[in-house]
Amino acid sequence: MSDGVVVRVLSGRGSRAADREALVAVVADVTDTAPALVRVVRRCPHCGAADHGRPTAVADGHDLGVSLSRTTGVLALAVVPGPGMIGVDVERPSRVAAAELGAFTPGERERAARSGSADVHRTACWAMKEAVLKRDGRGLRVDPTAVDAVLDHGKLDHTLLDHLDLHHGASEPARHTARLDGLVHPVTVLRLDEDLVLAVAADGAPVTVQDRRHRTDGARPTGPTAAPAPRARRSTVR
Repeated sequence: MSDGVVVRVLSGRGSRAADREALVAVVADVTDTAPALVRVVRRCPHCGAADHGRPTAVADGHDLGVSLSRTTGVLALAVVPGPGMIGVDVERPSRVAAAELGAFTPGERERAARSGSADVHRTACWAMKEAVLKRDGRGLRVDPTAVDAVLDHGKLDHTLLDHLDLHHGASEPARHTARLDGLVHPVTVLRLDEDLVLAVAADGAPVTVQDRRHRTDGARPTGPTAAPAPRARRSTVR
């Protein structure tokens, strides 16, 4: 398995049981472990319940950090080697634009208004908040306005506001930052298509994205099992 984070993006399964099955399959694949030797468990750090809380995985006796996120028609699954903490979130600008979320700081609102693409900017901010709070373990028990997400404007043209072409090795995505409880967290942000933004909070670890969605636009999927293409199938951030 890679030393960094592997994020696999799939067409949405539609049920939590199916999502859990997909997470087991991804962990088994990236660790080269038989699925029967993979367990995914949840444990709430507040009440101790096993039906919610941050997920973790055990593959053949080895602990792994995992995270998952759903939005309309899409499932994102993240795996990090070792017991490290990770948070992933995937969201659609169309959904964020349709719902007025009272979740943004004054700074985020001001920066979004100046960005030239306010809906996409706000979506990236929201995804960053969710990713950081998932990695933190408290999730939305924390007021999202407690997280202040700052996008790297110097690199937005290539990594967020433009379509990111993973097939041809687009320029490396920037690490944007989110501040929570006085700490600054690096976050990788990718715009996978016109209506899909992905955020990964992994303390600056390199991120490999494998896009395995069923495509209807003629584009080929990314990932090591995809058909050959001019450049590598993965987008790796270092």
